[in-house]
Amino acid sequence: MPSPFMTEDQRKEMLANGVARVRGEAVDPYPVVKLYTPDAGACWVLTALDADGDVAYGLIDIGTGFPELGLVSLRMLASIKGPRGMSVAVEPHYKARKTLSAYVADALRDGMVTD
Repeated sequence: MPSPFMTEDQRKEMLANGVARVRGEAVDPYPVVKLYTPDAGACWVLTALDADGDVAYGLIDIGTGFPELGLVSLRMLASIKGPRGMSVAVEPHYKARKTLSAYVADALRDGMVTD
């Protein structure tokens, strides 16, 4: 299933990470995509995708000061509009510089995703 949030190569990488996650493999991948709300303080740093092509796993920061690992529906994200009517967007030049666990540690320390 095509997603407005990722390229086909990114989708394949996230699906592979999703398979490893479901198998319980000890993996700590680099995030693949970063999504954000241009008119609100939320972002999603995602590493894995379930086989259904909709449910993604990663670091979720909805702007409340308590970022956490979790699951999110990409269809649901595509339906979100911020306070000024703006849709969730893809960080176009995002390139992860560290593993997901490092992003989580930094976000927990800072109370938000800062990178």
